[in-house]
Amino acid sequence: MVGSGPSGLGAAISAARNGARSVRIIDRFGFVGGNMTAGLVGPCMTSFSLDGEIQLVRGIFDEFVRRMESTGGALHPSRVDSGTGYSGFMVFGHERVTPFDPEAAKYVGMQMLEEAGVELMLHTFVADVVTDGREVRGVVVASKDGLGYVPASVVIDCTGDGDIAARAGAQFDYGRESDGEVQPMTLFFRIKNVDDDAVDAYARSHPENRFPYEDLVTAAREDGSYPVPRRGVQLFRTPEPGVWRINTTRVLGKNGTDVADLTSAEVEARHQVESLLRFFRDCLPGLENSQLLDTATTIGVRETRRIRGTYTLTFEDLQQGRHFEDVIAVAGYPVDIHNPKSSDGPFDDGIPPTANIYEIPYRTLTPVDLDNVLISGRSLSATHEALAAVRVMPPCFAMGEAAGIAAAWAIRDGETIHDTDVPALQRQLLAQGAYLGPHVERSFEPASSTAAPSFHH
Repeated sequence: MVGSGPSGLGAAISAARNGARSVRIIDRFGFVGGNMTAGLVGPCMTSFSLDGEIQLVRGIFDEFVRRMESTGGALHPSRVDSGTGYSGFMVFGHERVTPFDPEAAKYVGMQMLEEAGVELMLHTFVADVVTDGREVRGVVVASKDGLGYVPASVVIDCTGDGDIAARAGAQFDYGRESDGEVQPMTLFFRIKNVDDDAVDAYARSHPENRFPYEDLVTAAREDGSYPVPRRGVQLFRTPEPGVWRINTTRVLGKNGTDVADLTSAEVEARHQVESLLRFFRDCLPGLENSQLLDTATTIGVRETRRIRGTYTLTFEDLQQGRHFEDVIAVAGYPVDIHNPKSSDGPFDDGIPPTANIYEIPYRTLTPVDLDNVLISGRSLSATHEALAAVRVMPPCFAMGEAAGIAAAWAIRDGETIHDTDVPALQRQLLAQGAYLGPHVERSFEPASSTAAPSFHH
């Protein structure tokens, strides 16, 4: 496993629990969690159907959340309503989000990996791969020890950028079809000393705002005093009183696979943080006394490479709720595209809704050019529009859980990742408490009794 974000956590835990004798997870940071922790990204967007009625992402993700909740480090999504501070006061697509503390995520993630018997290689960066035809034989790593080599039978690429697959020669797509541009980057930060009641009161008294403080931001944009290209201030209440996450910085036109662009994006975003803090104190009710608590360890990258898989998930698939015989995850989060070039959204009349429940097929995780590499997370095979829906953390957990089983079985059976017995994989996911939608539930009725109980709101 390369990358210990939501996909990496799901994949490593699942592979180890399914009999892989040696599971190693490599991460560049000194802790696990990826954007969930290093990026301060949160809350987890909805793990429920679009209408908020059925919990779709369960399994390892639900176990992870409940363990954080038991320590006071999270709220289970079934307890969180849209239109509240926990959901950023937004309604569409924000029913049943998961507020959590990043420190709880670091510890619980590490604990679950250790319990599963996964070997951690932290402070380690993958610099290259060694290939043999259509297979990756191992990865070249860089660390305090210098350069090293880690052999592998199967690799699950959870880098978010498709680094392993791309370096192994896999074909990939980048950006939207019209101009190759990708969604902007955001540096999350947290503020403290917020008057929670005042923020709630302002949001309730301005129901016409599509985004928090949109009226004040619009006026400030007109006089040139608003410092970033956003239409509002996206802020999310956390489980800790007076502490809110800020998802408002926006850096346009940068390539997350280019170190020079990443460096300049970090610099630009941190300047934006300082400007936003002044704006918050001067202009926003409830934030007059706010102070910076912390900034993310790394800027958040929404989109880079999308590795070409055996199937490419499309916007139409999500809109129609198309059924796939090889479904390995279901989700309900809508298409969430941050315009690559401006503060505006991608659709003049708003984002067209997806189906209440849509499916992610196994073939989106299998690179067409490689036989022992699986993709999990936001570099899966999808169009620019479809990626904007499935890139969030709960579906990434679900993809990882499926990829982990497939990897363990490929090693066990001496087969390629393209030879996976998908019906057996689906049965195993159900046995682990996953939910694969109504089609699979009906198809595997005898096996459904071993799955976790249905979580209906």
